[in-house]
Amino acid sequence: MELRHLRYFIAVAELRSVRAASDHLHVTQPAISRQIQDLEDAIGATLFERTPRGLKLTPAGEAYLSEAREILDRVDAANRLARRIASGVQGQLRIGFVENAAWSGIVSRALSAFEQAAPNVALELTPMNTPEQLDALAAGRLDGAIAYRIGALPEGIESVHVLDQGVVLAVPESWPQGSAGAVDAQELAGKPFILFPRRVYPAYYDRLLSACAERGLTLDIRQEASTETAILSLVSAGMGAAIVNAANRDRPPARVRFVELRDLSVPLPLEFCFVERATNPALERFVELLS
Repeated sequence: MELRHLRYFIAVAELRSVRAASDHLHVTQPAISRQIQDLEDAIGATLFERTPRGLKLTPAGEAYLSEAREILDRVDAANRLARRIASGVQGQLRIGFVENAAWSGIVSRALSAFEQAAPNVALELTPMNTPEQLDALAAGRLDGAIAYRIGALPEGIESVHVLDQGVVLAVPESWPQGSAGAVDAQELAGKPFILFPRRVYPAYYDRLLSACAERGLTLDIRQEASTETAILSLVSAGMGAAIVNAANRDRPPARVRFVELRDLSVPLPLEFCFVERATNPALERFVELLS
């Protein structure tokens, strides 16, 4: 049995005539009659009574007509759903992101544009640091990751460049350092610093300390906190200075002053990462909005 059997049956049942169904479907009468006969043979029941006034549904035919309509409705709905998913306007998209990357700029605009362009895609956003995102991508728990990449990506992960970010010095507002403008790294020697534990992002940790050492600055790390939000809260409390992502300027905390580092630079390329050969159309649509 094929779907055309059901379509022919429904047309004949509704029009009460093979001839009328033939005109409606643009199929020859013998072909329709043959398909109806094949359908009755497959079911093992007579669906129509042949009367002088035309065809009339048997009780079995009446019951079958209701079920046949429901089957075709569900098939049509499945077809529409598949087309919408294939075009990236319906489905699911799980994206991880570093919080400060979504505060403003291209990432926030892309997220907003995607919500408007594909409102029927279930967009699941999860804040994570970069290593957590890459692990989740590899494990299949995320479809995409908005992450700051330091070093090579894990095997099987590719990315598109979003923007370049850097670092900035955050100091308690009460400190004199930077009140007159940018500072050199060596001016911070002996000052207490707050940093994230190395286990949070080893590659970035090592790159940052190496850049400081090249400028003659050995960080006197007095406190550690796992997120930049927590780090900046400690800076606000006067516990020390911190070298943080320059994106934090978009959300300056109270009692913290951001100061340019004249001779110290740590590039932080923001990239959208995903598994190679990923086949989620919603993911492809999101990548287009980031371009």
